[in-house]
Amino acid sequence: MRIGITLGDPAGVGPELIVRALAAGGGGDAIVFGDAGVLERAAEAAGVPSPEACGARVEAVTRLAEVQPGRPTPEGGAAQVAYLEAAMVAARRGEIAALVTAPIHKAAVIAAGFAFPGHTEFLAARLGVRRVAMMLAGPHLRVVPATTHIALADVPRALTVDGIAHVCALTLSALAEQFGIARPRVAVCGLNPHAGESGHFGDEEARVIAPAIAAVAEGPLAERFEFELSGPHVPDAIFRTAAAPPFGAGRHDAVVAMYHDQGLIPLKLIDFDEAVNLTLGLPLVRTSPDHGVAYDIAGTGRVREGSFRAALRMARDLAGRRTTAAS
Repeated sequence: MRIGITLGDPAGVGPELIVRALAAGGGGDAIVFGDAGVLERAAEAAGVPSPEACGARVEAVTRLAEVQPGRPTPEGGAAQVAYLEAAMVAARRGEIAALVTAPIHKAAVIAAGFAFPGHTEFLAARLGVRRVAMMLAGPHLRVVPATTHIALADVPRALTVDGIAHVCALTLSALAEQFGIARPRVAVCGLNPHAGESGHFGDEEARVIAPAIAAVAEGPLAERFEFELSGPHVPDAIFRTAAAPPFGAGRHDAVVAMYHDQGLIPLKLIDFDEAVNLTLGLPLVRTSPDHGVAYDIAGTGRVREGSFRAALRMARDLAGRRTTAAS
């Protein structure tokens, strides 16, 4: 079982995250799609062994002449896309069971011809998957937004019964099949304050969200395993109910939020250093740290690799569980 790792932005914190994580946890199962020179310099600056010295294999997708941490370049933007494309070739060949993606800089990759809002949409397109969802998972809270990178003004129009139902089903399936939870419990947020207050503050709860919950509860998923799917819940209270102690009551295994910040603000508040981005619905496990390229601290030695190490650990755990289940 091999774990793929993409370098991300060579001028961001990705190189240091990778070399530190592999030095701490070993790299015998890892293939890094990136730039050997960038990784060697990052390891030297961090005072840790290179990925290859840790047993990892480095696929030298690029040979960038010079990279200054914190200073993005057009060449770096194109390189980020090239690392991802190389990883997708390996994934389609069955050479990797999981993929951990270091942060990319979206403006740089878009300038290089990247035609997707982010990793999630790119991976779905390249792996031939029509619908995916993004789970942010930390030690105390898991959240899955029903809509992701769209303007807040567009959220009400983007919410559909079918779309919310699909995200709920993906969430329940992931909890049961990947996390090994026998009877997963998922809470679904309302969109409006007080979950609409019986229609006084909006009707999306009654018109869209509740029918989506009912469709899943009464659908074919209920024949596969037992689960609890509840809502629409008042958004300002449900995260405290769901989060594990000491932050909450731990009554739910995940929360489906209606939009990006509704779910990610509480998640980042309590689990920022260890939160992992997990893509649901792909044929392979994909994780990433829940932060960006952090140009302001790239190359300074101040980066905290907790989230990346958690992403690598989760990729190994979930890929191992899939391999065991398939055998």
